Amino acid sequence: LHHWGSSLLVVVLVLHMVQVFVYGAYKRPREVTWMVGVVLLLVTLGFALTGYLLPWDNRAYWGTVVTTEIAGQAPLLGPYIKRMMGAEHGVGALAYARFYALHTVVLPVTALLLVGLHLYLVRRHGVTPAAADARPGRPFFPRQALKDTVAMFAAFVTLFVLAAAVPAPLDGIADPTEDGYTPRPEWYFLFLFQALKFFEGPLEPVGSVVLPTVAVVALLAVPFLDRSGVKRVAQRTFAIGLVVLCLAGWASLTLAAVATTPPGLGGTNGGAVDGWATAAPVDLAGLGYFRAARCAGCHDLAGESPKEGPTLAGLVPQKSQRWLADHVKGALDREQFDAVELFLRRLTPEHARVLLEAPADIVAGAQVFVANNCSACHTINGMGGQLGPALNGVGRRRTGEAIARMIADPESQAPGTMMPPFDLSGRERDALIGYLLSLPGR
Repeated sequence: LHHWGSSLLVVVLVLHMVQVFVYGAYKRPREVTWMVGVVLLLVTLGFALTGYLLPWDNRAYWGTVVTTEIAGQAPLLGPYIKRMMGAEHGVGALAYARFYALHTVVLPVTALLLVGLHLYLVRRHGVTPAAADARPGRPFFPRQALKDTVAMFAAFVTLFVLAAAVPAPLDGIADPTEDGYTPRPEWYFLFLFQALKFFEGPLEPVGSVVLPTVAVVALLAVPFLDRSGVKRVAQRTFAIGLVVLCLAGWASLTLAAVATTPPGLGGTNGGAVDGWATAAPVDLAGLGYFRAARCAGCHDLAGESPKEGPTLAGLVPQKSQRWLADHVKGALDREQFDAVELFLRRLTPEHARVLLEAPADIVAGAQVFVANNCSACHTINGMGGQLGPALNGVGRRRTGEAIARMIADPESQAPGTMMPPFDLSGRERDALIGYLLSLPGR
């Protein structure tokens, strides 16, 4: 009931504000009534943001991580806001306690006070401008009271049906080390999530802070921007057109966000993982260099199609490095040779059959990873350094665009990082990102 009721509350509130806007019921002397309604909308969204964390599952945790990072981008006040949210050093017990207090104490009291003020203003100034409806005024009881009762009954029936028929999503307990979830906000915030993709690097605060602030200020200023006389609803074509345009933009961005959600992400990471996806980068890169050097012309790896040369799985560990170097002399440079040697020395028939199923673009991405010595700082499938974050499941935390920005300009994404920028060609960058996005969570 709580989960579906929160969504239904947003729907009803937005529909009410659309109706008030279309009717022009914000005009004098109802300017303050409208402005209080806008603040109530913000308080309702505040309920949604603070309540999102309270189930304390992975979905809530990672979604709140994104929310606090966006809040931290506010010019000048960003670090202070993040500290006030209790998330200066990450989302944990402190952030949970503060979100809980806001959700159950501060926001309810604020909402009750604002609703009381809103109802007082509605009773004082009336519901709609008199000139918009030529019919004589009617008492609230019994006709309007009956309409309100029927509307509330329909809303509660909808709520109970949803609660009984569609379980509220609840995942495993929050685990900051679990990479099996893609951070996604509630459906009514998806448009903002999608809009952020149009603003990269230094422009990101424009999409996350500036534009939402401008939208809120514009809503508050509506009564002062429209000072025209009261008209019938049928004559308010500009207002109706503006509402249709805004709803179309919201729907388009929301659908785009849904359509671009990576398949299989945003839920538990319990699906089957291809064997090659759990291989070390050096194994996949070694396979790529093996193919590039045309070794497959004389050798097969696991006896899949016997050729003139010997099958290599299980053979190379019995030979010296000098022996192997003589066989590939001139075909590989030093780094490539090291990767091939390690690949062949670790090779077993079973492992070879698994690696041979890896797509060519994944192999190419692993080659870029190895060639740029990324494993010195990052771990993949249990192999690599510890200076940087482990990369398993990075596709469930970051988009391809975000990874590309991190590769090209790490300082802009993580100030103070020791990671250097990498000047990769477009093909190398795309191959590396494709490989990273394919990595399973661990």
